Amino acid sequence: MSSFVIEGGHRLSGEIQPQGAKNEALEVISAVLLTAESVTITNVPEILDVKNLIALLQGMGVTVERRAKGEYTFTANHVNEFYIRSAEFVKKCAQLRGSVLVVGPLLARFGNAFFPKPGGDKIGRRRVDTHIEGFMRLGAKCAYDTAKRAYSLSSGRSMKGCYMLLDEASVTGTANIIMAAVLAEGTTTIYNAACEPYVQQLCRLLTAMGARIEGIGSNLLTIHGVEALHGAEHRILPDMIEVGSFIGMAAITQSELTIKDVSWENLGIIPECFRRLGVKLEQRGDDIYIPAQQSYEIESFIDGSIMTLADAPWPGLTPDLLSVLLVVATQCKGSVLIHQKMFESRLFFVDKLIDMGAQIILCDPHRAVVIGHDHKINLRANRMTSPDIRAGIAMLLAAMSAKGTSTIDNIEQIDRGYEDIESRLNALGAHIERI
Repeated sequence: MSSFVIEGGHRLSGEIQPQGAKNEALEVISAVLLTAESVTITNVPEILDVKNLIALLQGMGVTVERRAKGEYTFTANHVNEFYIRSAEFVKKCAQLRGSVLVVGPLLARFGNAFFPKPGGDKIGRRRVDTHIEGFMRLGAKCAYDTAKRAYSLSSGRSMKGCYMLLDEASVTGTANIIMAAVLAEGTTTIYNAACEPYVQQLCRLLTAMGARIEGIGSNLLTIHGVEALHGAEHRILPDMIEVGSFIGMAAITQSELTIKDVSWENLGIIPECFRRLGVKLEQRGDDIYIPAQQSYEIESFIDGSIMTLADAPWPGLTPDLLSVLLVVATQCKGSVLIHQKMFESRLFFVDKLIDMGAQIILCDPHRAVVIGHDHKINLRANRMTSPDIRAGIAMLLAAMSAKGTSTIDNIEQIDRGYEDIESRLNALGAHIERI
């Protein structure tokens, strides 16, 4: 188990470019299973979760060619159908959260798939009902295999399109159902579909592969099934979560920073949420410029009530950035209520921030009130353990602003979502050592 040792109190300066979007990468890489032809994907983030998914595909028989850093060609013309039904494959899938996204393509193309309870972040219960119910509406049969500890899905390669109203706007659920539906017979209509940029990008790749999808960018998708898909090329968007993390780093260290090539139109409400904490930022073309500020004052609502930042389905605020916003708020002027609606355990890391001197009241598993220090009182260095990707990066922000030297253990969680993060931040003036 590796650790970061962080010497806090150093200001950052310069330019940094975000990596490709992790969540989009997991979706579009899984989509290569829908065709026997080659699919080339660029701007692939070479992070742990993505590498593990690529290794999983290689184990299935997919040919993977790394043409350059972040550029891969996938050819799924010899998928081992015996292996994808094996206990070993199911066990590997259970260890990787992103593996849920191979289920839809396997079911659509090969007629069978196993759906184990996926691994990943320890952030509370994450339901798989939306995925499985969507597959069943398309005609798949589902049974629980006690030996493999997974749901066994079979369609006989003859799924039929239908109308479905999703019980929640699940991003991975929507993506999985879309991939299953593109090869189904007839027309599938998905209402209350997730419409995040990741899902839009998946739809654009599938359309380039020959799929017929209407309503991209809305919560009402219409998919006209086709007999087969062909090869295509696709470029992954910049990671909006990394963009938000870098904005937070600039703010909490009172630094001047430029974030390059952010795909501003796909950031949604993220810039505005940081502005509500008093962070000034400017759009310069497709870059974001954050000037150094001595103080960040949290806004109040028009009626004078305390500012609330809450996650919501797109175009609302992504839950993946609430941890970063919470840490930034500890050094702002004023108070804010952070309301994490979607995952019940994502705020439990705040006890480590309280140990560092942050003023936070954890009201319940979903809500925390942060009373900012306005940089008048520095956070104290501490030793922490990262429970998940987003809490891990939030802890890194706290350590970078703290007085003294902090240690973060279990940084493999951070590596799952952020590529070579210490080298990139050290180039800006941070002092982070991996041990």
